[in-house]
Amino acid sequence: MLEDGDKAPDFDLPSDGQNRLALKTFRGSRVVLYFYPKDDTEGCTIEAREFSALVPDFERAGAVVIGISPDSPKSHEKFKCKHELELRLASDEEKTVATAYGVWVEKSMYGRKFMGVERATFLISPKGKIERIWRKVSAKGHAAEVLAELANGK
Repeated sequence: MLEDGDKAPDFDLPSDGQNRLALKTFRGSRVVLYFYPKDDTEGCTIEAREFSALVPDFERAGAVVIGISPDSPKSHEKFKCKHELELRLASDEEKTVATAYGVWVEKSMYGRKFMGVERATFLISPKGKIERIWRKVSAKGHAAEVLAELANGK
């Protein structure tokens, strides 16, 4: 299980628009890396819209926001277009990055167990170290909470 101070696992994933997102590309900047279960579901849409609305504030604070889910790049494109999202989304269809960050976990709903993404956010330093981890977050208000942490000089 990753902890504050650990080196953030690197990744190079497909993104929307036939692009790729690699963590090493953002060395020198803080990275807000948030994992979410599925495009265009209620909680994930709330979280994505809130992060998207605050992207200019995150940029002013010297941070880049990246969302990761197991959805395909094509799904990300539709999701971004439908909700006019202004953020980067990476596709982790093989769940390798979710596994490396410890967010591909067994979940339970209505007595049924299944594997899925635990909603979590990692604040990564300009040198690639994990500064802060939020696990099992609630979607509503989370983006503002992360931004407040940045504003407090953390």
